Amino acid sequence: MSTNICWRFWSSTSGKIGLILTLSLIVLAISAPVIAPYDAGVDRDYLSRLVSPSVRHWFGTDNLGRDLLVRVWHGLGISLLVSAVSVAAGLFAGTLLGLVAGYFRGWVDAAIVMLADILLAFPSILLAIAIVTVTGPSLPSVIIAVSAVQVPIYIRLTRSTVLSLREREFVLAVKALGASDWRVILRHILPGSLGPLVVQATLSIGTATLEASGLGFLGLGAQPPAPELGTMLADAFKGGYALSAPWTILFPGLLITLIVLGFNLLGDGLRDMFDRT
Repeated sequence: MSTNICWRFWSSTSGKIGLILTLSLIVLAISAPVIAPYDAGVDRDYLSRLVSPSVRHWFGTDNLGRDLLVRVWHGLGISLLVSAVSVAAGLFAGTLLGLVAGYFRGWVDAAIVMLADILLAFPSILLAIAIVTVTGPSLPSVIIAVSAVQVPIYIRLTRSTVLSLREREFVLAVKALGASDWRVILRHILPGSLGPLVVQATLSIGTATLEASGLGFLGLGAQPPAPELGTMLADAFKGGYALSAPWTILFPGLLITLIVLGFNLLGDGLRDMFDRT
């Protein structure tokens, strides 16, 4: 069985490309503090302001003379960390609520579904902006905002899966033998829901990266001089040198694109892997 699952993944070209790309990005992010230690507070060289890409500065420098390669390298780690933590928090909360709603039904189900509908009624970026505005601009606030946006997605996905499993013969048999509700949920229903949840979580990392970068671009994410990708794009546009020094937007934007592309391709491969049809 496991061999067939692995074969389905490796037969997916997009899955293989996505896996290689995401693993490469993760390795780069982990290696940044070791290979290129960085202190954003002291990284300034006014004599090297807006230098184009060269042998000394592969990605060029920004308006304060900071090496873009080092900043983008460390910004990759920040983006991946924020996205992963946000998706993990949204996945945990949404899955728990979805399990409760789908299994117990009744007024609990109605209340949780109403909560999900209310959250989904707002465009995700507007909801994230509203949350960060209340909590204050910072990386923890971005994580809270992005994870809140993810919650209703997992509520609906988990609930629909539970509704299809709760009346299956093996679940009814376990309940007839006297198993408690939570034992049935955790031991028999949750494992059957993992496939769609893993696929959605992988795809959500790309979405979370875009949302976190968008908040950073609006000045609601990591505050300068932190090397966050969205903040770096905002600095270039607000400073008015995006056109005269295009490398200041090219490389941060390219890295955001690679993160989203890698996890989307990996999600497609995982979908093929879990697809039993």
